Amino acid sequence: MNNNSKSESYAKAGVDITAGYKAVELMKKHVARTMLSGKADDIGGFGGLFPLDLTGYKRPVLVSGTDGVGTKLKIAFLMDKHNTVGIDCVAMCVNDVICCGAKPLFFLDYIACGKNYPEKIASIVEGVAEGCVMSGSELIGGETAEMPGFYPIDEYDLAGFSVGIVDRDKVIDKNSMKEGDVMIALPSSGVHSNGFSLVRKVFDVENCDLKTPREELGGKSLGETLLTPTRIYVKPMLALFDAVKVKGVSHITGGGFYENMPRSIPDGLGVRINKKDVKVLPIFSLIQKTGGIDERDMFNTFNMGVGMSVVVAKEDVDKALTVLSENGENAYVIGKIVKSDEKIVIE
Repeated sequence: MNNNSKSESYAKAGVDITAGYKAVELMKKHVARTMLSGKADDIGGFGGLFPLDLTGYKRPVLVSGTDGVGTKLKIAFLMDKHNTVGIDCVAMCVNDVICCGAKPLFFLDYIACGKNYPEKIASIVEGVAEGCVMSGSELIGGETAEMPGFYPIDEYDLAGFSVGIVDRDKVIDKNSMKEGDVMIALPSSGVHSNGFSLVRKVFDVENCDLKTPREELGGKSLGETLLTPTRIYVKPMLALFDAVKVKGVSHITGGGFYENMPRSIPDGLGVRINKKDVKVLPIFSLIQKTGGIDERDMFNTFNMGVGMSVVVAKEDVDKALTVLSENGENAYVIGKIVKSDEKIVIE
């Protein structure tokens, strides 16, 4: 810790420089878990270093993705639980990167807060580090900004970005898709990190009971269920890429089925989904019932239990399902690719 750098004037304005140093010291043990190259002692420098090994790549392409956690953070504030939202932050980025066929390499985070409580900041980074471990990424740097008067003292925002790599010839090409191909669903872990402005309105979360176990949620409380971290699909998807030709991948985020699935389907084709085949999680049924939300709006806002969709040839379905199962994913067939002017039909 730097004991020589301290500004009484800055402290009177609400910024405690020494709290930042303490937070860095507390988070180092979490960052170290992600380091394949043993660079944890470098945290706190001006730039994150990453040795890029291009062995085996013919035409390497870097792929980047950036995102935040959104208003799901409000649930973390209300529950005073901060060590899982970092997983969400990583997941929202690396799950986008994997849609291109890329392997995530490293991650950087950004935390802005009203007041730097070192233990809370370290708890947030604990979750970020866990997400990095789950996705095989190194957490090579980040930034914590104390912004009094801009954020309430007990609140913060969290965002980050991921950089991955893929050989140009292995970038997922949706134009290889054809009629008769099959769409496979990878289950979500819950609401993930999208649609929370609507979730918060439906449940009036500032005034409802977030902590009592609920039978309809399998004995979990509403708060615990809503804070369930976004599932990270990197390792099973990398295994799938090695096993079969994947023709399209969609990360089901904000906009639900209707916005995300069409992005992985070329013009002239669409996907036909029987909604009875969708394994909807209890939390979505509760949201729909409590809020009186139209079914189409549900599918156009939430993942509905499907965190990622994958398109493969019909003859590759069994192998794809086996590989995903071997890597911890209870995947299942959700739809079929058809000739259509409509990108998605849910019937």
